[in-house]
Amino acid sequence: MTKEQWGALQEQICKTIGQNNYKTWIEPLRFRGVNDDGIVTLQAPTNFFGTYVSQNFGDMLLAQISTKDSKIRRLNFQAGISEASRAPDEPKKPVELPGAAEPVARATTAKDQALPGAPLDMRFTFDTFVVGKPNELAHAAAKRVAEGGPVTFNPLFLYGGVGLGKTHLMHAIAWELSQRNPHLTVLYLSAEQFMYRFVQALRERKMMDFKEMFRSVDVLMVDDVQFIAGKDSTQEEFFHTFNALVDQNKQIIISADRAPDEIKELENRIRSRLQSGLVVDLHPTDYELRLGILQSKVEGYREMHPGLEIDDGVLEFLAHRISTNVRVLEGALTRLFAFASLVGKPINMDLVQDSLADVLRASERKISIEEIQRRVAEHYNIRLSDMIGPKRVRNFARPRQVAMYLCKKLTSRSLPEIGRRFGGRDHTTVMHGVKRIDELRQSDGQIDEDVEMLRRALEA
Repeated sequence: MTKEQWGALQEQICKTIGQNNYKTWIEPLRFRGVNDDGIVTLQAPTNFFGTYVSQNFGDMLLAQISTKDSKIRRLNFQAGISEASRAPDEPKKPVELPGAAEPVARATTAKDQALPGAPLDMRFTFDTFVVGKPNELAHAAAKRVAEGGPVTFNPLFLYGGVGLGKTHLMHAIAWELSQRNPHLTVLYLSAEQFMYRFVQALRERKMMDFKEMFRSVDVLMVDDVQFIAGKDSTQEEFFHTFNALVDQNKQIIISADRAPDEIKELENRIRSRLQSGLVVDLHPTDYELRLGILQSKVEGYREMHPGLEIDDGVLEFLAHRISTNVRVLEGALTRLFAFASLVGKPINMDLVQDSLADVLRASERKISIEEIQRRVAEHYNIRLSDMIGPKRVRNFARPRQVAMYLCKKLTSRSLPEIGRRFGGRDHTTVMHGVKRIDELRQSDGQIDEDVEMLRRALEA
């Protein structure tokens, strides 16, 4: 493997992973040679950069390099490109990296470069945000703000639980605004960073600089604002900054893990200000949205690992079982693809159980037998006492069997225990009921639809 061969691979690598990924993660790498053991050394700007490339593109790079030299066995990433190690023909161009320096969308004046912003994640754009019913209003509001122009609602307040897309939308707004109008000063940071900068300004007696800095932006974006609750001095300064920007008709975008009126120890005047704009809730994801997110992620993985196949039903299973947190869901899929790539196995249900056992256990919602019985009785419009009672008439027997079936599928309770909860019935009765519903799901479309609808309602 030579430097010329590495250069010849660039076009194919770019086609494989896309131009944006190539320019961000592969182009900054420098080929440093191959040792006698078949190890290629690539130099990366930082340790973080090298680790990220190794984890996300390592297999693809190794496969591509192997087409030029079959003796290559492994990649080695070294951090830091020193002037001494730079080849004479390599330009001295700066490389802007996620997590390095301050790659925040804003105008590049000397004043703006001093703004204490947080780095933006290049993956978090509107193009990569999967829209469904639980988040369509938040997405539409974020898109409207990102279009720029006259401020229609100020502030835009996004709230919801962990992993529902608040930070993704915040980053997407910042990227979109910077692309539409590069001269805007867009400042994105967390509430903790705001508080840290405020305390630092107090300590260094630079409060006037702090005030001027934060009040000179065109768009202020503060993530996780609940963290300033109870911090009286920080709340005071945040309130004045907020008012100053609103008076100048500057856009403010805020996120939190709960609605303004639910944030304890938040001053009433700040709570009132936050509620004066558009407050949007990102609801917990539903099955369709989770499945859409997984399908979107799979498309990206297949670009990097074109040989990997995934069996029917795997994504549906994950979307059903991991329902509380999108980050956990995406992490599970990443682990699944990494495991399949490393061990060379197809992605099927056996691999899911082997590689994600701990995730599946942790995400299993504890559904009780009583909850299942109540839901089934309500669905079939019968009394709970009739369903678990001794009567064997068809109007009660079929719902009873459906409830037993769901208890077996959705809980870890034993058959004897399930039988006891259904009026002291024997475990063989439960077995018969479960088997009967399994058979009816194949032949009776109405029963199959009822069971599926009840299962979704119980797992939601």
